[in-house]
Amino acid sequence: MNDIAVLGAGMHPWGKWGRSFVSYGTAAARAALADAGLGWEDVGSIVGADTMRCGYPGYVAGATFAQALGWQGARVTSVYAACASGAQAIATARAQILAGLADVVLVVGADATPKGFLAPAGGERPDDPDWLRFRVLGATNPAYFALYARRRMALYGDTAEDFAQVKVKNAAAGALNPLARYRARVTAEEIAASAVVADPLRLLDICATSDGGAALVLSSMEFARRYGRPDPVRVRAVSTVSPTYPKAVLDLPDIATDSAAAVSPAPHGFRASIARAAYEEAGLGPEDLSLAEVYDLSTALELEWYEDIGLCGTGEGAKLLREGVTALGGRLPVNTSGGLGSFGEAVPAQAIAQVCELTWQLRGTAGDRQVPGARVGITANQGLFGHGSAVVAVR
Repeated sequence: MNDIAVLGAGMHPWGKWGRSFVSYGTAAARAALADAGLGWEDVGSIVGADTMRCGYPGYVAGATFAQALGWQGARVTSVYAACASGAQAIATARAQILAGLADVVLVVGADATPKGFLAPAGGERPDDPDWLRFRVLGATNPAYFALYARRRMALYGDTAEDFAQVKVKNAAAGALNPLARYRARVTAEEIAASAVVADPLRLLDICATSDGGAALVLSSMEFARRYGRPDPVRVRAVSTVSPTYPKAVLDLPDIATDSAAAVSPAPHGFRASIARAAYEEAGLGPEDLSLAEVYDLSTALELEWYEDIGLCGTGEGAKLLREGVTALGGRLPVNTSGGLGSFGEAVPAQAIAQVCELTWQLRGTAGDRQVPGARVGITANQGLFGHGSAVVAVR
């Protein structure tokens, strides 16, 4: 096994704080170092997940955080993969550790987002598919989420009430999480009464944009044993796979699918391939899971992830939800943190934050959110332009 140890996990609470992303990232980094019982001087490498919204310091986040913490000569790396940036940062840290380049690596992601939905960077860029989908189609993120919701309704019989129950479930978990931005339980009636954003999705079906930060202190297993941590939470697999041609289902930011006239699509879509690669590397399967953290940009998309990570068959996500399987206290809770519905998007931080939640759950320190006896967890999301993102953690 190519396991690495998670020695520390830390976050800055999500919200709208009106400060620089650097303050959120350094606060999360210090919290993770304190959790690990290590000092910044003990870190041999720092990997920063970039934010494109925060100017040049955001483009070189690794160096930005290293300078804010105090230059000490550590190896530095900055990575960007849209919403998969955090997972790419974890993968980079893991590769450095397994290659023997550093015993201890600090991974940090943070963001300060604008109000409203996320949009491409400014300027005229007709060769940029993300820019084109806004300019040519007016396809904002909520419009894309709504198309997926309508597809589920047409193919599998999902209803707006099913989507609302995802929010009810995640809000109940988020109410127990002191780091979440939204900590109020909601009812299906309150969701139905919220404004329609992109039919059939309402305001409470769609995650907000937020400020926040998350960090992890990762090390080799040998260092963890020397340091007196013989049984830490371990990262066992990181999947950052790309799609397989042809892509027969619309996937942001592209505004068309590939032709399948000559080549049949792969038996599994892109998102399913992300999880399958993680399971294969970990030597585990969905039957081994204790919990999962998935990318609920919208309530309907969470149901897609149930199927993509192998919790049920295609089209059976809503059935799993209705049976209470994915709620706290259910057989396999999903988004025990409260998910993005409770946090909002802080893009470079969110895949790291998912691993923070797995870490606390697998340690048994998640408080009122605790999944009893949790031993294996998976995270899943994806980034624009075909960036896969899944992490398997074990105890």
